[in-house]
Amino acid sequence: MNTQYDARLDGEPPRIAQAEVLADLRQALPGMTLLHREEDLRPFECDGLSAYRALPMLVALPETLEQVETLLKRCHALGVPVVTRGAGTGLSGGAMPLEHGVLLVLSRFNRILEIDPDARTARVQPGVRNLAISEAAAPHGLYYAPDPSSQIACSIGGNVAENAGGVHCLKYGLTVHNVIKVEVLTIEGEHMTLGSDALDAPGFDLLALFNGSEGMLGVVTEITVKLLPKPETAKVLMASFDDIEKAGDAVGAIIAAGIIPGGLEMMDNLAIRAAEDFIGAGYPVEAEAILLCELDGVEADVDDDCATVRRVLEEAGATDIQQARDEAERALFWAGRKNAFPAVGRMSPDYYCMDGTIPRRELARVLKGIGDLGEEYGLRVANVFHAGDGNMHPLILFDANQPAEFERAEELGSRILELCVEVGGTITGEHGVGREKIHQMCVQFSPGELVTFRAAKAAFDPDGLLNPGKNIPTPARCSEFRLTKSAGDAPAPTRAPESQG
Repeated sequence: MNTQYDARLDGEPPRIAQAEVLADLRQALPGMTLLHREEDLRPFECDGLSAYRALPMLVALPETLEQVETLLKRCHALGVPVVTRGAGTGLSGGAMPLEHGVLLVLSRFNRILEIDPDARTARVQPGVRNLAISEAAAPHGLYYAPDPSSQIACSIGGNVAENAGGVHCLKYGLTVHNVIKVEVLTIEGEHMTLGSDALDAPGFDLLALFNGSEGMLGVVTEITVKLLPKPETAKVLMASFDDIEKAGDAVGAIIAAGIIPGGLEMMDNLAIRAAEDFIGAGYPVEAEAILLCELDGVEADVDDDCATVRRVLEEAGATDIQQARDEAERALFWAGRKNAFPAVGRMSPDYYCMDGTIPRRELARVLKGIGDLGEEYGLRVANVFHAGDGNMHPLILFDANQPAEFERAEELGSRILELCVEVGGTITGEHGVGREKIHQMCVQFSPGELVTFRAAKAAFDPDGLLNPGKNIPTPARCSEFRLTKSAGDAPAPTRAPESQG
């Protein structure tokens, strides 16, 4: 990479006064909603990770593709950064705005353009809610498989940006496995189509590159997703354990038995108690951990798999195994799991949700490590995660009103992510890097690998105007982080001050 590119990407773009940008955009886009007063900007100052906040210079709410194209062209000409936002449910600070940039909100792009039951596809705009796709496909006996816990609110555009998963991703894959085509606008306003309606397309797999790119390469304006037939039947087993490490070992034993469940989720005692108090799902509050194992498909096969899984769970040390008696109880079991985050939020003034992924064989070791770290920092940690694919969501409970407690929670979260890397895992499974994990990118990747990431971004966004300061750390940031780590100090704080872009 040449030094000229380094200077452009690492340096802040020149800051232009709000009044100048507002006047330019109003002239170019007289019919588009532009918010500029502080009271109108305040609702957009953060995403679901509310610890990091900043007021945008302007918020743009386009309604047509032509408006988005013109907006991007004008921002590119002015050198104004653009951060794209969907429903704002992200949990890594990825949609946090810049105070010297435009926040491009695509919530009005909320139309399902086409359901094709023969091709089993849906063509949708990026602001469509995840669950709305399945609701629209249901009359055809179809559904959209990736189902994040926030599926009633999160947008499919945001799912593409973060490569979201969900409780059924073990068997049916992440967003990247279920999106076949996207329409994109570059920062220059150029139209691109990535992927194809056909089974494959020639050239580099840029569609896979775009999934999980966190709004740093372009703006997604249309998405074509795969739809799947609803399984003939689905049955859920709930296994209780008196030891969390036994539950972790049981996960690997189920996969080793040749069973790929539709969903395989785990919760520890703190999460169990919170969810039961909130939802009343029938969870055993005395258990140290539970596993929820869903098996779906043809009824005869599902019955055989249920018998196999029950045997494996017994051998793994389960103290009790329940099978949902009907569809209503199955839905209730899952409601407890999907509402675990808000349930835990009722137990503490604040919580900090992490998102690391580890090899399944390391589940027991990492769970013990998280427990030890929680004791070291004097903070409770509730564990809720997609056990089947090793995607962990430790929830660190803290009180931001107590001096330095957020900083302690943040440092504990960093230690947990670094533990994930240590055992061969990664710092994110579906929430993305955003602002939150940018220091841990320096732990997981070598300087050479980060150079490659930055070169890929430069191919799409050479001036670094799309979501700058997120996901890929600068060499200077990594050097500073490694120096503080080698000196035995806590990592440099990642919390973004209000005054910082």
